[in-house]
Amino acid sequence: MPVERLTDPDDPRVAEYRDVPEPDLVRARGLFIAEGRLVVRRLMQDGRFVLRSVLVNDGAYENLRPELDAMPAQVAIYVCRAGDFPAITGFDIHRGCLALVERPPERAFEPLVAAARRIVVLEGVANADNVGGVFRNAAAFGADAILLSPTSCDPLYRKAIRTSMAATLRVPFARVEPWPERLQQLKTIGFTIAALTPREPAVDLDVFASSPRLPKLALVVGTEGEGLTPAVEASADVRVRIPIAPEIDSLNLAVAVGIALYRLSR
Repeated sequence: MPVERLTDPDDPRVAEYRDVPEPDLVRARGLFIAEGRLVVRRLMQDGRFVLRSVLVNDGAYENLRPELDAMPAQVAIYVCRAGDFPAITGFDIHRGCLALVERPPERAFEPLVAAARRIVVLEGVANADNVGGVFRNAAAFGADAILLSPTSCDPLYRKAIRTSMAATLRVPFARVEPWPERLQQLKTIGFTIAALTPREPAVDLDVFASSPRLPKLALVVGTEGEGLTPAVEASADVRVRIPIAPEIDSLNLAVAVGIALYRLSR
């Protein structure tokens, strides 16, 4: 592979990396950013994604060299000094590795849920770490898909991808609009909607998991603090809670989803 070495952080060849701190600008160009050696390696090995370019320091270049050497000729590989990342991107890239990747087409709601048995639905979850954590749990415990309300964080935001250990690139997802009316469609194709909430009245998770296994289940989770909106919670077939110490009001969202998926997968 031809490697282009940068000596000036203002080099126009890496101008697209200057919008990295602005995810909406990157998304408007039909791209997403992958950050970190593990994530970029998995992208290159996957084969389903089209990489536009890779920006690495010398250490990351040597670490990823087998995969970089196998990249198509049209993928530009830029190597810069480790200290140049803040000047190029606006923030420090501790692992010295970024890739610009073409966004895949948005998945359609109907075919995604038609083939699924276990899905997670996120309402208003804007925190990238929580979204990444949910995707990582979904991959670990065999959830088939994730649905997101319009105000939930983009799973292809670089921080969500990194937190998920690249699970947002593996677990299929779709946006749900109009929200929340479209959730009713899940019921028409046989899904039971379970609202995960600490509020009473709710069935304890162990009791719910011990009941006969449901053929199709959608686990709906709201943002931390506010939780699910009353309209979504009221539309659920059942409310499920994880019993915790009375002096603690709730669990971290991603932790709660991980516990629920583990228990429901047994």
